[in-house]
Amino acid sequence: MQTGASTVYFDATLTPNTALSPKAFLVVMSLVGAMSFVGGMMFLSIGAFPVFGWFGLDALAIWFAFRMNFRNLKEQTQVHVTAENIRLTHGRPGSEPREATLPTAFTRISLDYPDRKPSELRLAHGQTAYVIGRFLTPRERKSLFRALETAVANARAERYA
Repeated sequence: MQTGASTVYFDATLTPNTALSPKAFLVVMSLVGAMSFVGGMMFLSIGAFPVFGWFGLDALAIWFAFRMNFRNLKEQTQVHVTAENIRLTHGRPGSEPREATLPTAFTRISLDYPDRKPSELRLAHGQTAYVIGRFLTPRERKSLFRALETAVANARAERYA
């Protein structure tokens, strides 16, 4: 891919994996609501009326947790690698997108603990490091690391050829 006179070696938008479709969310919440209602009615029939309200609050808390999760699924990170620079753009719902530009020639890429969940993929320049792909699985993070290493190596080869 060409942009002006500079070759693009890597261009990707990273987004979290979705767990439920909107239809599946509706089914899950219908089941939770129905179970809460039936359970609450059973307690109401034996005279434990406050439990009915707690079942409703439980269902509301589950709905709220899912809504917050769906909001966080709108997070995205864009990585753009050329021979001159690596541009990172991170967007999160409710905040302004943050952007960083690192020189390709002096950027270090590292992946700590590639096969475990708390691993971090870092792009660093000088004393500043940027962690990307926190929401990716370890396998996806490892694949991204390899692709970025290859792209940066090719970009450096062009720059210094």
